[in-house]
Amino acid sequence: MKGLADASRRPRPLKRVASVGFAGLIAFQAIAPIAAEAQQRRRLPLVRDAEVENLLRDYAAPILRAAGLGNTQLEIILVNDLSYNAFVVDSRRMFMNVGVITEAKTPNEVIGVIAHEVGHIAGHHLVRLRQAAANAQIMAVIGTILGAGAIAAGAASGSGGIGQGGGAALGLGMGLAQRSLLAYQRTEEAAADRSAIKYLNATHQSPKGMLETFKRLADQQLFAARHADPYVQSHPMARDRVSMLENLAKKSKYYNKKDPPELQARHDLARAKLLAFAGSQGAVSRAYGNGTSLPARYARAIVTMQYGNPRDAQRAIGGLIKTQPRNPYFWELKGQALIESGNPGAAIPAFENAVAYAPHEGLMKIWLGYALVATGNNAHLKKAVSLLRAGLRQEPNSPLAYSQLAIAEARRGNPALADVATAKSMMLAGQFQTARQFAARAQKRLKRGSPGWLQADDIISYKPPNLRKR
Repeated sequence: MKGLADASRRPRPLKRVASVGFAGLIAFQAIAPIAAEAQQRRRLPLVRDAEVENLLRDYAAPILRAAGLGNTQLEIILVNDLSYNAFVVDSRRMFMNVGVITEAKTPNEVIGVIAHEVGHIAGHHLVRLRQAAANAQIMAVIGTILGAGAIAAGAASGSGGIGQGGGAALGLGMGLAQRSLLAYQRTEEAAADRSAIKYLNATHQSPKGMLETFKRLADQQLFAARHADPYVQSHPMARDRVSMLENLAKKSKYYNKKDPPELQARHDLARAKLLAFAGSQGAVSRAYGNGTSLPARYARAIVTMQYGNPRDAQRAIGGLIKTQPRNPYFWELKGQALIESGNPGAAIPAFENAVAYAPHEGLMKIWLGYALVATGNNAHLKKAVSLLRAGLRQEPNSPLAYSQLAIAEARRGNPALADVATAKSMMLAGQFQTARQFAARAQKRLKRGSPGWLQADDIISYKPPNLRKR
């Protein structure tokens, strides 16, 4: 199919993959060593979605201000896992399983999780935990700060691969030193809970959602907790934790306050979207049945796009657009469905509308640039390059954008620039040796000291972190 030779890099947000993926989604690959290490050690399936990320940023902003972190550029990174978990690895990155959102009936439940994790950041718990681990002489057990983040994760369930990362360390029988460290962690978990209540009160939001979340997790933990030793748990025992939270939460004068209707509406759409992409047809059917609400229609449209007839999908998406004609995410879905059905040319107007209604979204520009390249029409290449570069200024860690930029530059007769773009794509994929090869080839064709030459030189000189020595 002409123009879709790069189909292996086709962006399908939230499609489940075995590891940090580049096939079938616009994938996030952080270049900071700690996040790269987290992905290599845990093989986190990280995904990007502009609609959900915008919503999470809006959830987090008032909490960060209340915590005195208003200037912090906190990224909330989605993990394609339907289990309930969230954790922080440093002051700038929070990882959240999509299951946190799909299980949350209200924005307030998710905001409570964010508030708890911000409590860890504001309290410098990760730094202190590393120091405590060093004092207990078990840093080798923790291994990396991701391990510490997993142990100190906000979710009490302990389910999911990341949550179990901390559990593995707990089974090694480190005696008194281990118990000292774990007691320290329990103290920090309780402190994060108290901080979360404080932030929610300061922002005039209810702590009820946070309480309900922990109650639900406590019910799941009940049987396992019955025979557990409370002194070898990294989190406070669920019954104690819920009791403390309930006491604090019900004292809040905002306890019965509801989320704003417009925020609830956005949450419902994001939840439907994640359930449809990350779940299954059966899950969508159980959640929405034959309902006619906008979230129900959104979820079914996505399922139809993935598994049904393309014409039916376009009809369903068209109905969504008719209901909200200025919703950029509905236009994005329309464009995606057209690309998935092999019609990138028809997808261009849809993505143009998405960009028009969300002009600050780099991911939308990358989608449009992708569609323009995928048509195979060289007349579109200049515009495609401009859009891809603009998208990369906002989303500098997009392998898809670099791969499409490489194709476009090669077709425009700029092989050296194509090699630099390919090298960057390989770097983001963790294929460092291949990246260096492309960068070295690019340098031979570029003027020494030019921007492209310097970018290639950075890639050639890069030394990935030696994980085995940590």
